[in-house]
Amino acid sequence: MKKIEAVIKPFKLDEVREALSEVGITGLTVTEVKGFGRQKGHTELYRGAEYVVDFLPKIKVEVVVVDEIVDQAMEAIIKAAHTGKIGDGKIFVSSVEQVVRIRTGETNEQAI
Repeated sequence: MKKIEAVIKPFKLDEVREALSEVGITGLTVTEVKGFGRQKGHTELYRGAEYVVDFLPKIKVEVVVVDEIVDQAMEAIIKAAHTGKIGDGKIFVSSVEQVVRIRTGETNEQAI
């Protein structure tokens, strides 16, 4: 099993959710996060004063999937989140050792 974490632009969330649903992924976790990469923030004007916004709002989407659909899930995220502009985001994939559904006690693939 793998955990896919995708950091995307906030307005792309619905498209990513729909794309993952089409691949067969029924559950995901979404977190509002802030950060920066190559964008390095930007400068804004507020009441005549200029200030630097270092951290930009992003959305982190997390899903745990079986190994067989990792590539499909990544492709779905890439297609849905792509704008072609700087700040589209990143995808991280890591191994998951064990999963337990608390309510039923199901483990691993059955718990996903």
